Amino acid sequence: MRVDKFLKNSRLIKRRTVAKEACEQGRVKVNDKNAKPGTEVEAGDIIVVEFGTRTIKAEVLDLKEHVTKDGAKEMYKIIE
Repeated sequence: MRVDKFLKNSRLIKRRTVAKEACEQGRVKVNDKNAKPGTEVEAGDIIVVEFGTRTIKAEVLDLKEHVTKDGAKEMYKIIE
């Protein structure tokens, strides 16, 4: 699954266009490498997202195309 789509489906970022822009600006890393919007993620990957002064580090647990609000929290685990 593309990283921008994962960020939207998991609700780490509210909209896919915002996730795409974050990737293009170098604020998203997958396994310590800068991620482009089309970078593929798999279960077990570590995603780091920088929001201004906040940084979120999450491990990908599951990939789902369609997910409910409650199910979105099961797609990742926050680290640190």
